[in-house]
Amino acid sequence: MNLEEVEITINKNGEVEIQVRGAKGKECLALTADLEESLGGVVISREWTPEALEENPVQLDETQKVENRAKK
Repeated sequence: MNLEEVEITINKNGEVEIQVRGAKGKECLALTADLEESLGGVVISREWTPEALEENPVQLDETQKVENRAKK
């Protein structure tokens, strides 16, 4: 399990910056969605990190692996 961190910075002008670390793919959007909505839902800019651009492979449990093999 990866450690996911959300860092929130509020500058002296009241602008909020949210930085996510440890989330692969678009998981970061799910981690910050409620916070963004609470802050008014307006995102001025979004910068994608290399982690965000990585694909997040779906973890299959053993039952799903067996079912997938049976379909082949």
